[in-house]
Amino acid sequence: MDFAYHTHKDPFADIREMREIMESHFTHLLRNLPSEERPRERMLQYGAGALSHSELLAILLRTGVQGESAVQVAQRVLNESGSLKGLADLGIEELTKIKGIGPAKAVQLKAGIELGLRLSRKSFGEKVIVRSPRDAYEAVRESLRDLRKEHFICLFLNTKNHIIGQETLSVGSLNASIVHPREVFRAAIKTSSASIVCAHNHPSGDPAPSPEDIALTKRLAEAGRIVGIEVLDHIVVGDDTYVSLKEQGLM
Repeated sequence: MDFAYHTHKDPFADIREMREIMESHFTHLLRNLPSEERPRERMLQYGAGALSHSELLAILLRTGVQGESAVQVAQRVLNESGSLKGLADLGIEELTKIKGIGPAKAVQLKAGIELGLRLSRKSFGEKVIVRSPRDAYEAVRESLRDLRKEHFICLFLNTKNHIIGQETLSVGSLNASIVHPREVFRAAIKTSSASIVCAHNHPSGDPAPSPEDIALTKRLAEAGRIVGIEVLDHIVVGDDTYVSLKEQGLM
C-alpha cells in the first residue's frame, strides 16, 4: 500500500500573509498622501521645529474623522479656539464640543498642552527664590498670560523662600475665581510649605484688585495664621503688569 505524506500547513501562514498585504497596502496609501497629511513622517525627516501648529496637534490627535484628515481636524480646532493660548484655556468638556474631538482625543490634547506648559515654566530644581512681589510675578507670568478665564495659582515656598511647587487651584468664569482656603492649605501642607504666595489673572488686563480679591486675600491670610503657613502676598496679573496686595496694604 502506498502511503501519501501530508504536508502540514503552518496555521499562522495565512495570518502573516494577510498582515504583509495590509502593511504593503497601507504603506502604498500613505506614500500617496500629500506631505501635509503625513505629519509624523515629516517630523521624522525634518524635526519637530519644521511642523506647523496644526501638524503637531494632528500627531496628538492621531486620526481624523470621515471626510477630514487629522491635520484638517487640528486646523479646525485651532480656528475654533482662536489660538494656541485659547486652546490651552479650553477644558476637556469644551474640547469635546468640537466636532471630531471625543473624550480620548480631548485628554490627549490636554496632556500634551500641560507638558508644554510645564516645560515653559522655570525649573523648580533651580531653586527660584521669591524675595519680592516682582519675583513672584516673574514666576507666574507665563502661566497666567493671555488666559480668557481667571486662574488662581499658588506658589509653595520652603523656609528659605525657594519655590518648591506650583499648582493651579481654581479656574473661574470670565470675571470670577472661586477659591476655598481648604484647597489652598491642603495643597500647601502636602508640599510641606513654610509659606505661600497666591496669584491670579484678570482677563480684562486691568490688575486692579476687586473687593472680592481683597476679601479672599484676607480670608486666606487669616486661615494661614491658624494653620501656621504664612500667606506672603497675593499677586494680581494683568497685561504685562501686576499689583501686589501686600504692597498696597490690602492684606
